[in-house]
Amino acid sequence: MKTKILKTLLISTAMLGFIACNSDSNNAKTNNNDYSSENQPEEQIPTNVTESLESPKSSLTQELKDSITYMFNEEKLAKDIYLNVYEKQPLQQLYNIATKSEIKHEDAVNELAIKYDLNITLYPDTEIPYDKKSLDSYGSGQYPVVAIQELYDMLYDKGIQSKQNAFEVGCMVEVTDIDDLDKYMNQATDAPDVLTVFDFLREGSYKHYWAFDKGLKSMGVTDGCCSVGADYCHPEYPQGT
Repeated sequence: MKTKILKTLLISTAMLGFIACNSDSNNAKTNNNDYSSENQPEEQIPTNVTESLESPKSSLTQELKDSITYMFNEEKLAKDIYLNVYEKQPLQQLYNIATKSEIKHEDAVNELAIKYDLNITLYPDTEIPYDKKSLDSYGSGQYPVVAIQELYDMLYDKGIQSKQNAFEVGCMVEVTDIDDLDKYMNQATDAPDVLTVFDFLREGSYKHYWAFDKGLKSMGVTDGCCSVGADYCHPEYPQGT
């Protein structure tokens, strides 16, 4: 995943061929996917997620334990990158998504780690016990997972350059999140609680992707997220109603 993003950052924006990003369908989206309004409602953790967190434990493989650590750090990255880039490029979408959505995603994965007593500062080979003191020692933009730290540094350097770059970073973060969740959800078929939490994260990433796509289009970037490159062009992602 890091290689894919590095390639995108090193190569100037490519002229894509015909891209099936239908602007009419994007215009039909409601403000639920916009996130540009200061009055955007705070996202709530759904009942099925809270029930899953309170359900009996599943039997987790080491890979699935590690996926909880990885996704906690990736959701923390999303929150941190949007807030920190916002300080340089004050786009309301960045602030709203971070404070009203990503923080809930981070909390949901953290609760999953608490349920299984996992130390989510250890990766790979996540072990017990849960260690809040170690977790709290990582400030904004700091991560115990090397790949996440490198990804954050790379995206931050890009995002602060311009408003368009900030929106593009949003597209990149959300596609990265969805790709990783797809992979981990395929491993979680025997862990319904983990699957439910990860599906909650993925549904949020779909919404955020379209919010950043709309932000780019509002600037005159007609291809939206597709302008970042073919790897980040996903007209097939569900759009909320």
